[in-house]
Amino acid sequence: MYGGRRRVSLLCRHRGVAMATAVTGGQGLCRGGRPEYRARARAARRCAGGRRPRGRAAERRTGIVERGGMDAYDQGERGHPRAPGPSAPDPSAPGPSAPGPHVAPRTGIAALSLRYQVGVALALAVVAAAVCVHLGMTFLHVAPPNTVTKEHGQAVDDWIYPEFEQNWKLFAPNPLQQDISIQARAEVRDGEGATVTTGWYDLSAEDGRAIDGNLLPSHTQQNELRRAWDFLVATHDSENRPVGLRGSLSESYLRRIVVLRLGRDDAVRAATGGGGAVERVQVRSRTSNVPPPGWSREKVSTTPSYRELPWWPVPRAEAEGGVR
Repeated sequence: MYGGRRRVSLLCRHRGVAMATAVTGGQGLCRGGRPEYRARARAARRCAGGRRPRGRAAERRTGIVERGGMDAYDQGERGHPRAPGPSAPDPSAPGPSAPGPHVAPRTGIAALSLRYQVGVALALAVVAAAVCVHLGMTFLHVAPPNTVTKEHGQAVDDWIYPEFEQNWKLFAPNPLQQDISIQARAEVRDGEGATVTTGWYDLSAEDGRAIDGNLLPSHTQQNELRRAWDFLVATHDSENRPVGLRGSLSESYLRRIVVLRLGRDDAVRAATGGGGAVERVQVRSRTSNVPPPGWSREKVSTTPSYRELPWWPVPRAEAEGGVR
């Protein structure tokens, strides 16, 4: 029957070869065309037990027809053609367009517009030029005297001092291991004409207290007093006498710093209890060796030594605070 067909698979293993034939509704599907299908039919009959039947009776008994089976299978049962399967894709037909290469998003300066790129390039060029000029000036400053420094030494010094000063004592084979503090006192004339001498004010200790805990200490707190003292020592002899014009200049520079510091500390008011004017000032240095660490066998003296300068008269303009 067409609607009640059933498919029976007969599996035979004959001499190590697996054979199968399909039987549907009493009609064979191996109706003779190709030799291999006929061989499979004969093997199936032998497995069923017996020789090959002959004639129409054999066909009715076994349900195997040796001719036209594959044609009936290919065209379907009872003459109905099989539905065509999906056709293979045509290799000559144009396929979907392949996606283009992945383009990564632009980052950094490349992500900016052209106008901003030009601005950034100019800024980088200015910074690079400034760095090159600074490195060149620093090299000329620390280099031995040469033709360039003799011709443009003042320009080099103006660029280096005071912010970019080079102090090579830190990298010396035996670096400085001394603690030097600058102290000052003054003679003050009170309102009655009497002269009073103040005590010693440790100006270096004041700078140290201002620097401690300050993430951005000023150049004045770090270097003003120290540089003024180094300038005076370099331009005076062992008897504290100035050598040349720079010696007198160093005295004036240090004296003005001391007067301004004493005025800021209200030394006159503390000495006189009221108004008055500073007539003279005196400066000294207190030098003590830094004690070695506990694991060191080095023995040094920690007794401080003093270098006391003579009294310097203070001009009236400086005493009244006219010089800043």
